[in-house]
Amino acid sequence: MVTGAAFTARADFLLADTDAGIEPAPIVLFADAPPKTREAAVELADYVEKITGARPALLEGAPRPMPERAIWIGYQESLKDIFPQTDFAFAHPEEILIRVSGQHIVVAGRDRWDPEHLVAQRIDMKVNGIQQEYGTVNAVYTFLQDYLGVRWLWPGELGEDVPREGRVELQEAETRYHPQIRARGGAFNFSALGNKGYGRSQDWARRQRLQLDSLDISGGHAFKDWHDRFHATQPELFALQPDGTRGTFPSARGAKLCQSNPDVWDQWLADVKAALKKDPTRSVFNAAPNDGWMSGHCTCEQCRAWDHPDAELRGMVWKKHREQQPALSDRHVTFANELAGLLEETYPDKDYSVTTLAYGHSRPTPVEARPADNVIIVSVANFFGRTNLADRASPSGATHREQFEGWSEVAPRLVWRPNTGSPAGWQQGLPDLSTRQTIDDLKFVAENRAVGIFIDAVWEHWSTQGPQYYAMAQLIWNPSVDGDAILSDYYERAFGPAADHVRRYYEAIESARMSYVESEGYAAGAANLPKLFTKQLLDQSQDSLRKAAAAVKDSPKVYRQRVDFIQSGLTYTVLMVENIRLMESYWDSEDPAIAAKVLGNWEAVEKLAATNTYIVNWRPLRPNGTRMAGLHPDFPPRKKKRNKPADLDQD
Repeated sequence: MVTGAAFTARADFLLADTDAGIEPAPIVLFADAPPKTREAAVELADYVEKITGARPALLEGAPRPMPERAIWIGYQESLKDIFPQTDFAFAHPEEILIRVSGQHIVVAGRDRWDPEHLVAQRIDMKVNGIQQEYGTVNAVYTFLQDYLGVRWLWPGELGEDVPREGRVELQEAETRYHPQIRARGGAFNFSALGNKGYGRSQDWARRQRLQLDSLDISGGHAFKDWHDRFHATQPELFALQPDGTRGTFPSARGAKLCQSNPDVWDQWLADVKAALKKDPTRSVFNAAPNDGWMSGHCTCEQCRAWDHPDAELRGMVWKKHREQQPALSDRHVTFANELAGLLEETYPDKDYSVTTLAYGHSRPTPVEARPADNVIIVSVANFFGRTNLADRASPSGATHREQFEGWSEVAPRLVWRPNTGSPAGWQQGLPDLSTRQTIDDLKFVAENRAVGIFIDAVWEHWSTQGPQYYAMAQLIWNPSVDGDAILSDYYERAFGPAADHVRRYYEAIESARMSYVESEGYAAGAANLPKLFTKQLLDQSQDSLRKAAAAVKDSPKVYRQRVDFIQSGLTYTVLMVENIRLMESYWDSEDPAIAAKVLGNWEAVEKLAATNTYIVNWRPLRPNGTRMAGLHPDFPPRKKKRNKPADLDQD
């Protein structure tokens, strides 16, 4: 999907030569460009100024007279004369084109937007500049990275690496690419478009070409408010329970539906119509059953008729009742297909889709039912950082990877949506690194025809988990890129003379982590983490960073600052591991001396987090939060489980 060509008759494009008094080539943006595209053109001008020391002019439309040389942003008719041999058809979703000739560059892509509906509500806020495809925007960031050498290693000024050159020449070449992974915004969901959440990395996610995608996939459940809306007046919409009641178990937010009831389909379609009235830019609509995957599924005759008798048996739970029943994959696909048919019938001229989760008892591949072309299967296959993790509910011990692979053979469109859990401190901001495994996982899902990735959740702890985040972002945009090359570039650009030492620091922790989870499992809890982060490992880690600091002692300041940034992550790790160890004994004795030491560590952690927003993400790490339960004297373990919080969201 990436093509690059160097031509026999080279005619290098001179971007600028400020030493010789040659100003940067102007940037020409097509007329009436939507806001996000315009913002990207301005950013390009910003970075050209950073690189060359001079700011290019930003023009709009077809300038008269025509500039002798220019960078053209987005497609306009005059480009046919400038690039007569270039195909501007953009046949693929999100396709980008970068073409460098002797006098001109075009940086463009497939753009789709509705000028009447550029403002739309997203998760937490209204967004100005909504497009259905942002090809030109993503082409600009690709040009900045691949042609001008800019890197966004982590968010913020310190993570930005920009070459400084007065003279910049680009050889004649062409790049075409269209991303396979079209749903990318959920990979770093807290920094998705319009999501305030815990996110601190919105600009970084946009520049990595993740945030502005063309499939807006939800990773959650669709019917959480239905119980409050309809249970009193329309109980027949809800799942029949063995005791004859409907929708009473396991909870209001976890209530299941009677999926075979046409009234459910009609109400879902009415909700789609209401959603489109509020936001006509939407094209994907969620139909995933509510959470509590073991509990409360409908027992009516018609819903059970949708189950395949040859499906593997699964343990299911109702109030005061348990039994083995066939897996629900065929049932859920049939339900999604019914809704997809209604959607297509109602909106025959629209490319609308339905999503449902392959989750819990619908993780196995369906025996007979097959998703319709406008159904997207969102597979909750939890192999992110978890080598060969088995589905605990599977009678055969099938792994999550095997289940994902099975779905890839029957689903026209498949999204990988793992829960990350916290195998070795992922949620607590510790260096829970599975970088090599994750590179392999991302290539695996791409090879198995994934069109989207939604990860629950990446917590944005940049000093402890940054190399893995960077590799993930690069591969989600282009899974064919060599993972080792990504990491080598990352370390060399970020740390210069200290690259090898910092790389050894992270890789030694990763090696220890992989051995730890193999022996201890994925749900050992925070109290177990001192077994991984031993004094020996922490001392070895400090030695690597001491050597890194010595290597950049006489180097440019930015390398010293970046090594200090990584050192802050190790300092955080040492403090937090000590707190974990101390608090395990504290809840037995409540010794004031232990409490004082822990409180001092927490004060140091909070000060450290305040020095740079990106060292660790303080909001989800605050001592009163779920992920840090039991690690502060004022906040006891959840349900008095003595500092052994569960591996959150394992299933």
